[in-house]
Amino acid sequence: MLYEDEDLVAIDKPPGMLAVAAASEREATALALLRDYLSRNGGAVNLWPAHRIDRETSGVLLFTKSREAQRAVQAGWGAAHKVYIALVEGTPRPAQGTIDQPLLEDHALFVRVSDDPEAHEARTHYRTLEARDERTLLEVELETGRRHQIRAHLAWLGHPIIGDPRYGSNAARMGLHALRLALPHPHEGRTVTLEAPLPKWFAAR
Repeated sequence: MLYEDEDLVAIDKPPGMLAVAAASEREATALALLRDYLSRNGGAVNLWPAHRIDRETSGVLLFTKSREAQRAVQAGWGAAHKVYIALVEGTPRPAQGTIDQPLLEDHALFVRVSDDPEAHEARTHYRTLEARDERTLLEVELETGRRHQIRAHLAWLGHPIIGDPRYGSNAARMGLHALRLALPHPHEGRTVTLEAPLPKWFAAR
């Protein structure tokens, strides 16, 4: 557990776990497991997802304890500060920059850069934290929040995320971690900053 108050609860989601139920999996999800855990010491606890991260991505995942809080968080989501760590193939040049390319999602949920009129604007900021022999550790900040935005943008840049079979290649896990989320509290107005420590896996690759 990263954080809990009367309105919010956040966890450090491991890679490989769905955030919420899907047609293929309804039991072993972050939402179901957290709801069961919080219900052990009393009555049933209801939770609502404030946002989602991909199954393969680890890190900060936020839920709300009421629909009212969920609506408030999502209404203010544009003010949220979202920072990820990505381990990518190769060495991006320049070492930092902004990818401002529209993204289009097809019927198979594959996302790609496109100039199609139906593509949505998407902006991803990145900067190099550590350049290694054949891989680079990046800090990535989302200005918009499209499905697979970081994965599709970095693949378009020519530096796909390690372990991303959809946009790059296979590995033991995907090198993407939701490091930090800062957002306005739904009722108190103060800024809530949530941070999930970077897994050791990233340092060893």
